Amino acid sequence: MNARLTLATAVRILRQLRSDHRTIAMMLVVPCVLVGLLAWIFDGTPVFDRTGAALLGVFPFVVMFIVTSVATLRERTSGTLERLLTTPLGKGDFMLGYAIAFGTMAVMQALVATAFAVWVCDLDVAGPVWLLVVVAVCDALLGTALGLLVSGFASTEFQAVQFMPALVLPQFLLCGLLVPRESLPSVLAAVSDWLPLSYAVDAMRTIASVPEPLGEVSGDLSVIVAAIVLALALGSLTLRRRTP
Repeated sequence: MNARLTLATAVRILRQLRSDHRTIAMMLVVPCVLVGLLAWIFDGTPVFDRTGAALLGVFPFVVMFIVTSVATLRERTSGTLERLLTTPLGKGDFMLGYAIAFGTMAVMQALVATAFAVWVCDLDVAGPVWLLVVVAVCDALLGTALGLLVSGFASTEFQAVQFMPALVLPQFLLCGLLVPRESLPSVLAAVSDWLPLSYAVDAMRTIASVPEPLGEVSGDLSVIVAAIVLALALGSLTLRRRTP
């Protein structure tokens, strides 16, 4: 891996994103709209305070998964990736460059969504807001890493989006957001323990309810980071020098 090539890849992706206003709007505005709708629907009830923090982890994960999988697939099908891999750029440089670029957008997304939820929608959080932002960024990076991974198994943008119900929805159903994980059937609870989004939701809920949650959240964050690294490593194996 070459730090200069990695940084050059990240800068190239950020320049492309800067001119793609619809993608920027999807990454920055859509999570706020969804959180705002939830706050509006459950206005005057404790439901938003119970679920709002967890959704701050789920929404960035879903949005970044969709955006990254489609954007990476365009690189493959347009021949850009094939041309890049004939240069000294390595697969690791490409993957890490993408992670840095979308990680930068993830930081912006987490800051905007968290600020909107806490100060506009009055989300009640017992723990520090900065830790809420950190977990939201990790969740967005997890979505980015999984999007990079699945893009290697799709031939069209439609196929890339089809991975969402296969890979994202099961995590959404089993992460403890709809039903507490301890209340799940034993088989589903065991599956939930292997899904990284479960730890993201656990971390967000801990931050929302515990004034000093860093010690409890650190284990969940370690699992999420390990899942990000594993997905990026596996994603680099799917990069091909020739487009189909």
